[in-house]
Amino acid sequence: MKRTRVLRVIARLNVGGPALHATLLTERLDRARYESRLVAGTEAPGEANFLALHGRSVDGLQVVPALSRRIRGGRDTVALVRLVRLMRAWRPDIVHTHTAKAGTIGRIAARLARVPIVVHTYHGHVFHGYFSAPQTRFFVAIERVLARYTTRLIAVSATVREDLLALRIATPERLTVVPLGLDLDRFLTCERRRGELRGELGIGAGAPVAGIVARLVPIKAHEVFLEAAAAVRRRHPDAVFLIVGDGERRAELEALAAARGLDGSVRFTGWRRDLDRVYADLDVAVLCSRNEGSPVSLIEAMAAGRAVVATRVGGVPDLVEDRVTGCLVAPGDAAALGEAMGALLRDRERAHSMGLQGRKSVYPAYTADRLVADIDALYTNLLTEIGR
Repeated sequence: MKRTRVLRVIARLNVGGPALHATLLTERLDRARYESRLVAGTEAPGEANFLALHGRSVDGLQVVPALSRRIRGGRDTVALVRLVRLMRAWRPDIVHTHTAKAGTIGRIAARLARVPIVVHTYHGHVFHGYFSAPQTRFFVAIERVLARYTTRLIAVSATVREDLLALRIATPERLTVVPLGLDLDRFLTCERRRGELRGELGIGAGAPVAGIVARLVPIKAHEVFLEAAAAVRRRHPDAVFLIVGDGERRAELEALAAARGLDGSVRFTGWRRDLDRVYADLDVAVLCSRNEGSPVSLIEAMAAGRAVVATRVGGVPDLVEDRVTGCLVAPGDAAALGEAMGALLRDRERAHSMGLQGRKSVYPAYTADRLVADIDALYTNLLTEIGR
């Protein structure tokens, strides 16, 4: 039987949910039925490559250097031509794009190459917190046009779907929700590793530890975390705050931590591949973004049985039930963030209970097997609709 050819396109394989999602699907779809290829652009200076960080490779990965996150007319045209040629030569049955830039160039290329099925995943959206109002209106207009030539649009959470519908980017029947799916097993058993990271970093066994795992970029609002940390430290002078990740703001944030008198209690670890050890030694996991789709770090922290404190943005409320599996606060409200962090650091029993409830809510609902099964079912239905 002829295998279904799936060409997956992503702007860059930087550390984050979209790269994890795209590589997982490329590797895990049933190879007896699917022939998958992944096309990726290049990371910006200062961004870590997801595959390099984890010492992994993807069979048949094709890198298009001209494809990147930023809008660059000449390079974007080169990327478009390269993708059209690749699609015409390989003749995929399905083109599935991830992230905004790849979604634009990839879907135009698929249209020009007459690919029968085109799917795009919104891992969130860039219509809040990224650009000025005129720029946002421009990008929304582009998305509305692209949606007309997309067979199916996928949102990673119900809230993301509702946002897209409110923006009139597509009609309800074209927009479906497929939650993220991750390899969570190592986080289920991470408690046995408690103490390892503390020992490495010289943190006492009884010291309260709160941490954030995220790219050091403006949308993640680390300055809010640092302001909240300063408030928590006034009541808990032995508290330690971990900032796990890297990016363009590292030097700025290190200076800000020092200016707030936190240089002795904030640890910048850079990117870590041993996130099970990281979550094992956190008492509270924090995410204070201004916008999110469905955050991988919260799913992993909840699978690890950790209480979470996060901002009520994007798809976060679909994931975290306030005061049951974690605490939600308004974006930018450092006082509320610090109060929620401090309350959970003081009440370890409540934090433990929230962590256990959080684990139940994400496992097995957010596993890789469930994701692969959902995408397989979606592709099968779309192929049936066109008689393949």
